[in-house]
Amino acid sequence: MTADLILRTENLTRRFAGFTALNNVSVGFERGKLTAIIGPNGAGKSTFFNLLSGTFPPSEGRVVFEQRDLSGLKQHEFAHVGVSKSFQITNIFPAFSVLENVRIALQARVGRLNFWSRRAALGLDDRARELLALVGLGAHTRRAARELAHGQQRALEIAIALAADPKLLLMDEPTAGMSPEETRSMMDLIVQLAAERTVVLVEHKMKMVMGISDRIVVLHHGELLATGKPDDIRANDEVKRVYLGQH
Repeated sequence: MTADLILRTENLTRRFAGFTALNNVSVGFERGKLTAIIGPNGAGKSTFFNLLSGTFPPSEGRVVFEQRDLSGLKQHEFAHVGVSKSFQITNIFPAFSVLENVRIALQARVGRLNFWSRRAALGLDDRARELLALVGLGAHTRRAARELAHGQQRALEIAIALAADPKLLLMDEPTAGMSPEETRSMMDLIVQLAAERTVVLVEHKMKMVMGISDRIVVLHHGELLATGKPDDIRANDEVKRVYLGQH
């Protein structure tokens, strides 16, 4: 039986001034699964993520989400079709309150639906509080976003991404710069989020990846090296040679 793929890439390639950062990558991502993209430095992980999220278009090949070719879409249009992203560099409004950050994202979605009734507007704060509670920020709604700790700011950005009610959540190194305690909290949150939607993340913390992922995609020198369940990747001699053996 063929797996239900929510996202797939076909011969995905990206070049920069003659340098091939990603070369001919074809891989599928299963619906409802948590998939991690890993690889040593320079493997092409960030380039792959940026292609999946529409930050820039492919030089060749295409990205297909639910049978729709996303390659020609503008970056902001990805959220319209059900794809949201959380970047490695936190992207929030620092001077606004935590609640306002999420409400702005919700207002953008309401605006797209042309649903500007007073009842809808009053419901935005309630929905924002629900999302903030989900990511562990329910007690911080009135604080300015800049006052949050690093891990809390990452959680806020995830709440903002969730405001679009995505079918697919893309996360770029969600635990970057976090303390061990913050990392554990983020791991728990990611597992919780993945129970309700498809999650694809780029991550370099191997213990985390192996502990929470349903499937793993391994890149090396811009090419697809392996894909499979965590146990398959652990047992793959080529993966151990080029990646796991470096740690």
